[in-house]
Amino acid sequence: MPSGPRAWQVVLDAVERDLLEGRLSPGDHLPPERTLAADLGVGRSSVREALRVLEVLGLIRTAVGSGPSAGAIIVARPGGGMSALMRLQVAAQGFEVADVVKTRLVLEGSIVTDLAEACRTHAVDLAESAQILAAMESPTLTEAEFLALDTQFHLSLAQASGNQVITATMAGLRSAIEGYARAGLATLASWPATSARLRLEHRGILAAIMAGEADAARLAVQAHISGYYAETQLASSSSTPTTR
Repeated sequence: MPSGPRAWQVVLDAVERDLLEGRLSPGDHLPPERTLAADLGVGRSSVREALRVLEVLGLIRTAVGSGPSAGAIIVARPGGGMSALMRLQVAAQGFEVADVVKTRLVLEGSIVTDLAEACRTHAVDLAESAQILAAMESPTLTEAEFLALDTQFHLSLAQASGNQVITATMAGLRSAIEGYARAGLATLASWPATSARLRLEHRGILAAIMAGEADAARLAVQAHISGYYAETQLASSSSTPTTR
């Protein structure tokens, strides 16, 4: 049986390989710790260490308890290392919520505009974005799992653009985006109503992109971002840094 750092690396490599080769996708749950340990020939402590690393990397979210929402859920695929410095900034100091929102309005407005214009002339691979939206329809998702997939949907659009700088920027902002989304949960009047609206808005954004409607896509994503920011009343505490 592998021991020490090599043992948890076995788990990490196995999960990342399954993600890269498509055997695991956003929305899927990992097998239980006991099963992973037995299948990979490592101890459960090594599995737990690997899961902590995967969570820090933004690839999974974990939930304690029992039932269909417990355990580790896949929320992203492995990406490059260009966003490492920004992730470190978020971890060390955070970013002000208002700054993150303003950046998203500009950046994501540009992303969806470019994607919609591209769709007018050639096929654009938006399969992962559609797959994430399908995963978000699951009634067993916790709020945290839903918001993790929500953030991954927006990152998937950046990835579809093919612009590595934009993708790295969005990936670096991921924990900040997800952090303020979770911070606003306590202020919502009705999570079922809000989550239903978010699903509808996501599908509207994707539909506008696929139809080549650049202005509609840009307005839809900006209204989507601003709407959640306003609904959660985060504007009143915009000086608060975002953290994981």
